[in-house]
Amino acid sequence: MSIPTLQPKKDLKVSRIAENIIGSEIIKLAAEVNEKIRNGEKIYNLTIGDFNPKIFPIPSGLKSAIIEAYNNDETNYPVAEGMPDLRSAVSAFLKRKGGLDYKTDEIVIAGGARPVIYAIFRALVDADDTVLFPVPSWNNNHYAYLNWAKQQMVETRPENKFMPTADELAPYIAKASLIALCSPLNPTGTTFRKADLENICDLILAENKKREAENKKVLYLMYDQIYWNLCFGETVHYDPVSLRPAMREYTVFVDGISKSLASTGVRVGWAFGPKKILEKIKSILTHVGAWAPKAEQLATAKFLNDAPAYDHYLEDIRRKINDRLVAFHKGFQALKQEGFHVESIAPEGAIYLTVQFAMHGQKTADGHILATTMDVTKYVLDEAKVALVPFYAFGATVDSSWYRLSVGTCKLEDVDVIISNLRNAFKKLS
Repeated sequence: MSIPTLQPKKDLKVSRIAENIIGSEIIKLAAEVNEKIRNGEKIYNLTIGDFNPKIFPIPSGLKSAIIEAYNNDETNYPVAEGMPDLRSAVSAFLKRKGGLDYKTDEIVIAGGARPVIYAIFRALVDADDTVLFPVPSWNNNHYAYLNWAKQQMVETRPENKFMPTADELAPYIAKASLIALCSPLNPTGTTFRKADLENICDLILAENKKREAENKKVLYLMYDQIYWNLCFGETVHYDPVSLRPAMREYTVFVDGISKSLASTGVRVGWAFGPKKILEKIKSILTHVGAWAPKAEQLATAKFLNDAPAYDHYLEDIRRKINDRLVAFHKGFQALKQEGFHVESIAPEGAIYLTVQFAMHGQKTADGHILATTMDVTKYVLDEAKVALVPFYAFGATVDSSWYRLSVGTCKLEDVDVIISNLRNAFKKLS
């Protein structure tokens, strides 16, 4: 008996969301870089907002507490809103480090910041609602897309360190249901000035006063401060609720250990804000199943409660990150003084430096014109062996000459080599 051959079906249909979703531009670029590395090229990969655990290991106390929890068989389902020990620890931590007073029933734990952000969008944004956010910024466009929301992007300016101002947001605020802000900002590593954030809060409060009088849906703020404990030098982190207590009713925070404890793979994040909203976020995450593992939750609670250990680790990682960012900033300023078309903005927080390659229109040694940002990116990768992420991957215009440089996988001794490679590559341009 002959076995019939199964022909592949054509035009298999998927949902409209799945059909048109766009993958991460950063991950796409990283794949190209990794292919070069697999082929034996020495590439300095400054693209991914992650840490090399051999350079930036997680705290030893956190690691041992995770192992201890697994040895104690803490491997069943965690409580839906997060383990009580961890929510209590987060509440105390926010009070100690940020002066914020949030009770355990105003905090929800999840498997990192991403499911928290997704759940905030799902809880606050209806189909065809407008989400207002500045660009460059991380992934707001994708979360808006997943919620069938309209996107109102506001392109920010280098003169303001790429941080949004109230004047830039004001023309669009009347139609928005959610404003998404982040400080320190991914991808820029810059932070809000106090007055600028105060002005944005005042704008939101005035808009909500008007909406409540008209019995309309209020305007909420999602405030992503996942990098807030990685501020450097004289930089001060500001948050909406501390500046304007009336913002507490309208603000949902995003936070976690991923960045401050170099624990991106440990997957422990949290949201905190108005109790009613947090209850809805809990319900959404329950159905998604995006919990942080129980063992990691219990270990995080133990480590957050050990204030001396936390502060010691934070002081050390801040110094190491800042050393790299400052070294790169000095290197780019030296290249600028030498006459090359580069710029950098002084680092303030996170693990990122904002740099510029203003080389559109220049010619390579073989006569090729660098006509586009993609051309410049490819030239820097191929000639200098340096990989960075252009700001268009974060929603900026495709011709933007600005880039994110991430230091989480970089050794300090590599900085001088990278600057030298860039110098030699730029010398070949005309």
